[in-house]
Amino acid sequence: MGPIDKRNRLDEEPFGSRIAKNNSVFIDYQGKPIKSLKGTEAEKFLQKINAAQDSKEVQLLLAKITGNFKRGNERLASTKNKRFP
Repeated sequence: MGPIDKRNRLDEEPFGSRIAKNNSVFIDYQGKPIKSLKGTEAEKFLQKINAAQDSKEVQLLLAKITGNFKRGNERLASTKNKRFP
């Protein structure tokens, strides 16, 4: 994957997806739901997934569609508890 996945985290396949009957897509990270796609957004995503050549490319697509969901909220939650004992 080159410079995109330098630490090979996508090899562990942390992302998963489920497709509902109404073509809604639910995206999970380590078994926890993070995002759902509906309508045209879900259709475009499914086309990209079907065109993917290998599982690492699928993982990269899942990572890109979820965005940077882990940044910015972990540190804030831990400091809130420390300020107000």
